[in-house]
Amino acid sequence: MKRIMIIAGEASGDLHAGKLIYATTQKNYAVHFYGIGGDKMRAAGADIMVDSKEMAVVGLVEIWEHRKVIFGALNQMRDSISHDPPDLLILVDYPEFNLRLARHAKQHGVKVLFYISPQIWAWRQYRVKKIKRLVDMMAVVFPFETDFYRKHNVPVKFVGHPLVNEVNASREKPALLEEFGLDANKPVIGLLPGSRRSEIKRLINIILESAKLTRSKIDDAQFIMPLAATLDESELAPTLDQYSSLGIKVVKNRPYDVIACCDVVLTVSGTVTLEIALLQTPMIIINKVAWLTYAIVSRLLKIKYIGLCNIVANKCIAPELIQHDATPKKISTLLVKILSEKNLRKKMIKELSEIESMLGSEGGIENIAKLTLEMLAEPKVS
Repeated sequence: MKRIMIIAGEASGDLHAGKLIYATTQKNYAVHFYGIGGDKMRAAGADIMVDSKEMAVVGLVEIWEHRKVIFGALNQMRDSISHDPPDLLILVDYPEFNLRLARHAKQHGVKVLFYISPQIWAWRQYRVKKIKRLVDMMAVVFPFETDFYRKHNVPVKFVGHPLVNEVNASREKPALLEEFGLDANKPVIGLLPGSRRSEIKRLINIILESAKLTRSKIDDAQFIMPLAATLDESELAPTLDQYSSLGIKVVKNRPYDVIACCDVVLTVSGTVTLEIALLQTPMIIINKVAWLTYAIVSRLLKIKYIGLCNIVANKCIAPELIQHDATPKKISTLLVKILSEKNLRKKMIKELSEIESMLGSEGGIENIAKLTLEMLAEPKVS
C-alpha cells in the first residue's frame, strides 16, 4: 500500500484535504493517508497524528507566540519522515510550516506536492526561489497563479478551485430562516469571527460591539453566527453571554446555510470571503493583526486588497476595513448602508455572481486527486 503524508494546519486546509483524500481513495483504495489535520481529514479516513486545532494561527507575531506547539508538531513530522519516509508528501497551504517540512522531505528523497499555493504573488515574492528548490509540483487553484510560477520556472498545474460548484446551501433561504428561528421580514446579519483562536481573540469583541451598535440603529436586526468545526461553543460562551441581548443564533458546522440566509455578512478575511461570494451574499471584510505583523506585512504587500473575492475580481466588491479602520463605528455604518441602500446591495450581488466564472471550470477535487495518483506512480526522488 502506498503511503501519503498530508499536512493541513487550519480549518480551510482540512476541508480541502478531506475532499482530496476522499476523491483519491475512491480512485485507488490502496492508498493510506496520515499527518496533520482535523475532523474533515479524519472523516475521510486519514490517521491524524497531530490535530490542527491548536496550530491555526495567522500573523508573524502570533506564530511566534504559538511556537512550542507548532515546532513540536514540525519535529514530530520530521521524525516520522526520517524513520519511515512516505511515498508522497502533500502540503496544503500553511506555508511557514509546510516549506520547512518540504526541506526535510527533500533531504530524504520524498516527492513534494504543494496544493493551494502560498500567496507569494501578494507578498514576499522571493519565496518562489525556495519553492523551486523544495517542491516537485505546485497545484494551484487560481488561473493567474499559473503564469506566475511558469515565469519562475516552477513546475505547476492549474487544477481548478475546489469550491467551484461545491459551495451550496442545503435548502432555500425561506426554509433556512424558518429552521433557524429567524423572521423573514427583518434584516439578518451574519457574524463570522473566523476559525483560528488567535483571530477570534483579536476580533470577536470588535464584531460584537459592531453588532450592538447596529442594533441601536436598526432595532429589528437579527444576528446569526456559524461556528467553525475547529471550535466549541463553550469557548465563545463567556464572551457571547455579555451580548445576550442581541439574541445571536449560534449554528455549528453549517456555514453555507448560515451565510445563505443572511442579508449581509461581517467576516474576517480568508478563504471564507470566496465562499460568501459564491453564495452571492453581500459582505464587509475586516482584519486586525498584531501591530508588528501589520507594520511588516503592509510594507511587503504587492496587491491592493486582502479579501480573496476582491483579489480574484481585481476590484473592491466587498468593503475592507483593516487594522485601525476596523472599528465598531465604521463597521456599523457600512452594515447599515448595505442594508438600507437597495441599489448598492443589488450591485454587490451582481458583481459577486460573476466571481465563480473567474475561477475556471469545475472538477478541482477530481483534478487534484488525479494529479496525486500520477505523482504517486512516479519513481521516488533519488
